[in-house]
Parts: sequence; structure tokens; C-alpha cells
Amino acid sequence: MQLSCQSSAMSPRRVLEVRPGDQDSQKWRVSLSEDAFDSFIARGGDAARKVFGEGSLFSPLLFGKFFDPADAFPLWEFDSATLLAGLRSASKTSVDWDETDSEYFVRAELPVGARNCDVEICGEKGKVIEITGKWRGRESDSRDWKTGRWWEHGYVRRLELPENANWRKMEAYIDNDNFIGIKIPKNISEGNIHQKNAVEPKE
Repeated sequence: MQLSCQSSAMSPRRVLEVRPGDQDSQKWRVSLSEDAFDSFIARGGDAARKVFGEGSLFSPLLFGKFFDPADAFPLWEFDSATLLAGLRSASKTSVDWDETDSEYFVRAELPVGARNCDVEICGEKGKVIEITGKWRGRESDSRDWKTGRWWEHGYVRRLELPENANWRKMEAYIDNDNFIGIKIPKNISEGNIHQKNAVEPKE
């Protein structure tokens, strides 16, 4: 599904409209490799480091080892305190996720230099959330920037939803034009509370 925000007067919290996103099979077909990322960061300067830098939700290195953010990551199978222990001890990340008996949630600071009103959250058949946006000041006439070297135009983080997540009732919002928050209710009748693994993600 896709969440977009309409231009409006600034307020502490802006609720994002949830709607089905496009199912373009060509999206994210170009993988971001570690070598390509290193080269991109080296020539991208401060702007690139602000969006993809250490601790950002959109950084390939957020989870302790390189992981293409365009690949769906099973976020709620892991404990945030364990996976982000190093970054948190150094106060280098604001990313947080967890679950309660009734819902899953994730909250993260939007990268400096991102366009506030170009944040998207998409899903494929209710199984994957995509958080995407275009860089501020990086203009492109192409509407298919997601099918090529997407990191040169925007950013993405794809998250795999647990089986008992009710994506149809998902809520999302932006607080103070700085933080994005997402809440996904659980289908309580479908089973027990989802279990988290306090281990590193597999390669």
C-alpha cells in the first residue's frame, strides 16, 4: 500500500493517507551492492551521507552488516535493542520498532535532505511495506526512477510484515516533519504473539 501526504499547513502530526500502491514488477530490479554503495557515498558528499549514513533507517549498514534496503527485511523477527545496540550506545540512531499484544510499530527519523511530502509506504499483496522518498534538490523527469539506480534519485526501506499483521488497518503519520511512525494492528484471532529472535540477520 502507499501512503502520501498532501501539502498543508505545518502541524505537530500529519496523518498519511493509506492506499494500495502500484505493483510494478520492475521496481528495485537493480540491486545496490556494497561496492556500488561505497563508490556512491564517496562521490555523493554530505547530501548522500545524511540520507544513507550510519544510523539512518535507509542505510544499508543499519543492521550491522550490509543489507540492500530494497530487499524486504523481516524487521519484527528481531529485537531492536539487540540489533541496534552499538548504534544506540553511541547515540547514532533513532530507529525503533517493537510489538505489543495488539500491534506492531516502527518509528524513525526522516533523513535530513529528504522531501517531506514525497514519502511513500507501499505493500505487495499486504506482505511488504515500502518506505520511499525522493531526495530534496535532486530533480528527475523520469517516473521510473525505482527501476534503475534508485539510490541516485531516492531512498527506500522495504519491511516484511509478520503473518498476523493486519495491513488493511495500518496507520502512518509524520511528527513535526521529522519522524515517521507506522502502526499495524495484529489479527489477534490468527494465533499467538509473534516471537522475536535476538540474533543477527542472515546473509
